[in-house]
Amino acid sequence: MLEINAASEENAVVLVKDKSLDNKLNWLRAAVLGANDGIISVAGLVMGVAGAGGDRNALLLAGIAAVVAGAISMGGGEYISVSAQKDTEISAGRRFDLITANPWAASWSSATAFTLGAALPLIAITGPWEQRELATAIAVITALSLTGWWAGWAGKFHIGKSILRNVVVSILTMGLSYLIGQLLGVTVI
Repeated sequence: MLEINAASEENAVVLVKDKSLDNKLNWLRAAVLGANDGIISVAGLVMGVAGAGGDRNALLLAGIAAVVAGAISMGGGEYISVSAQKDTEISAGRRFDLITANPWAASWSSATAFTLGAALPLIAITGPWEQRELATAIAVITALSLTGWWAGWAGKFHIGKSILRNVVVSILTMGLSYLIGQLLGVTVI
């Protein structure tokens, strides 16, 4: 009887540790995804508008619209997907005290991180400097290097790989968006 109780107690400790890790991973995933998506998607959009010859007002309007739409989309998407995860955990018979999915926490984490991340390229592209596109690229690459470092550090993963994938995706996004803006855009005089 003592062995069964000891085994049950050991399993309970493992479940608590797993739940703690799951909660950390859910929050980390939502925050990193939100920040990276805010930085990359808004940078891509404003670089495309800049490539088409958009002025500061057009860049600001497009950027603000992208921030609002993106934050709502990210927050709503996280809420919906994590709610589905929670529903699956419940339907699989997981006890309520062991459910790791938290739709509201994931939603707010992602929407907030998206907004904070998106502010950077928006500020960089609408700043008073002449080389807006260069300033935006430098700001975005720097920020995504930092989020890559943070994700690697927090997740105890290879930091260099984490940074590299962030930077490569951002360079492709900005470069292709700018090119499309130049190829398809029309400058209004």
